[in-house]
Amino acid sequence: MRFAATPPIDGTLAKYYSLPEDFCYKLPDSVSLEEGALMEPLAVGVHITRQANIQPGQNVVVFGSGPVGLLCCAVAKAYGANKIVAVDINEERLKFAKSYAATDVVVSQRESASDSAARIIKDCDLGHGADVAIDASGAEPCIQAGIHVLRTGGTYVQAGMGKSDIMFPIGAMGAKELNVKGSFRYSSGDYATSVGLVTSGRVSVKELISNKVKFTDAETAFNDVKAAKGIKTLIEGVEDSA
Repeated sequence: MRFAATPPIDGTLAKYYSLPEDFCYKLPDSVSLEEGALMEPLAVGVHITRQANIQPGQNVVVFGSGPVGLLCCAVAKAYGANKIVAVDINEERLKFAKSYAATDVVVSQRESASDSAARIIKDCDLGHGADVAIDASGAEPCIQAGIHVLRTGGTYVQAGMGKSDIMFPIGAMGAKELNVKGSFRYSSGDYATSVGLVTSGRVSVKELISNKVKFTDAETAFNDVKAAKGIKTLIEGVEDSA
């Protein structure tokens, strides 16, 4: 498997980029190019929620309110989840999450993973625990809290990429007979599903576009991402010479 922008493959910051035909998906007239640019992160969110096998009426907790975490919330909502809890340390991101797709938001605090999970369950009225927990942060405390926040028999999906080795609450995982899964990017059908969700109006991605910059200002966009400014910054294509 090869990925664009991953060495030794060049990135896509060019006027033209060649791909095999079966890697391309035609956008309906109702979907803008700006929305089309967000099909990649949406496909990541679709794959994560597929791994979680979210069912209508389930309660879902998503750790991390970056673009992928937010899109997990949106897809969970489209799939009929009951409560969708977004957890993050960034209150501005959580404010956006609440207006976008989350039913509840929780600000992360410096506390033990079990205390964090107990607070989420209590504050969000999750009963014996969440049905599904998704970590889209990669942060060790969130991973640990994600295991503790689940009910017996719940499903945990690891999507965020952090340290290679962490302290993992294997005792809680075993005692509660949890289903623990990984998720890596996307697979067959995820892009088509993403286009379908946006075309049908079940998921909207326009709200995630916080800024657009010209191609010549691409470095500014990367610096903004590094500084956690906004949600998604789009880089416009190469302008034709006059």
